[in-house]
Amino acid sequence: MKKSSIFTSITFIFITATIGIIFTFIFFYQYEKKQNQKDFLNRYALMSKSIQYQLVFSPDLKDFFKLLKEDKVQPIQNIKKALKILNSTPIIYRHTSPIGTALILRNKKNAYLYIVTKKYSLLLKDLLYNSNRNIIYILIFALIFALIIMAYIFTIKKFLPLKTLKIEIDKFAKGDLNVNIHSDGKDEIADVSNAFNNAVARIKRLNSSRILFLRNIMHELKTPITKGRITAEMLPEGKNKERLINVFEKLQSLINEFITIEKISSGFIVLDIKPVRLIDMIDEAVDLAMINKNQIQLIKNRDIILNVDFKFFSIAIKNMIDNGIKYSIDQKVQIIANDKALIFKNRGEKLKKDLKEYMEPFTSDGNQKDSFGLGLYLVDNILRAHKLQLLYGYKDGWNTFVFKNIDKLQKV
Repeated sequence: MKKSSIFTSITFIFITATIGIIFTFIFFYQYEKKQNQKDFLNRYALMSKSIQYQLVFSPDLKDFFKLLKEDKVQPIQNIKKALKILNSTPIIYRHTSPIGTALILRNKKNAYLYIVTKKYSLLLKDLLYNSNRNIIYILIFALIFALIIMAYIFTIKKFLPLKTLKIEIDKFAKGDLNVNIHSDGKDEIADVSNAFNNAVARIKRLNSSRILFLRNIMHELKTPITKGRITAEMLPEGKNKERLINVFEKLQSLINEFITIEKISSGFIVLDIKPVRLIDMIDEAVDLAMINKNQIQLIKNRDIILNVDFKFFSIAIKNMIDNGIKYSIDQKVQIIANDKALIFKNRGEKLKKDLKEYMEPFTSDGNQKDSFGLGLYLVDNILRAHKLQLLYGYKDGWNTFVFKNIDKLQKV
């Protein structure tokens, strides 16, 4: 499902609201325009009839002009001016009756009523006519539209810190602790930013303390191991000397493995991805595992190139070789490489539990001596850092472990 940006959602809401207001304004404007036109014609029709009857049946000019004043109309008594208005103003309505003719004229600024009877002709200017009435509606709409745009800009500016927060969180998730998103704002987003910033600062302090602690521990452990190894070398040749040397080498290997586990499990590992030959990593893994090269059989593609971190991927291969040899019936491991996967095979019994359970530290099949230790746990974390996955299958007495791309999962 395609994710939806909050900025896209806000924009959509404001666009929808704006379109709704525009259509509402158009509907209201057209309705109001028709209603005004109807009221305008009704008013002039009634006025024209009243004036015509007044001129015919009560030709008292004093009363007549008093009536015009009450109706808010002004007679145009200047003949030249009246003729100019009649010649230049469009006629929008004409009504003829037995007692006379009434014409309604209107231009952009004024409206006029022209009354013609058998005795009189009179041009009247409507003092109530407001040509700016529609402009008022437009100005109101423009004001509302401007307020919506200002509200949109204000809202987007309020949410803009979220983009910075997301970028910094992504950097933090990739292991970069040098993030700083302190905000001087007073809203909830500023509170979240400052809370995250404080959490990062605390993690930095904890990480520094952890690193210092580990360095001290490793230093304190390496000193007696080194002294013990030197002392063992001074012993006479024999099985005891060989066993002691192997013990100290194993302890050194475990310390290095613990360091690697700490780096990977902390989530702040930074991989040095580059093209590496598989055969070179296998040689490194053999040295780390301290085994005989004859115990490994590389079936094909010896010179295949992998884009991985040499150090960590070599450790993953080393652990697969260790477990393969430990749980095989012939103390040997086959490695098969192609352009889609890296496969490790050994003859032995099928795993009694699901593979995921063996990816936990020190998982066993019920017997402590059969514990998988940290091997598959470490392999799983290294593969995840490389965006790979460990798969397992069993067929005809062969255990098969596969390093495969997560986007191309297939059953083994």
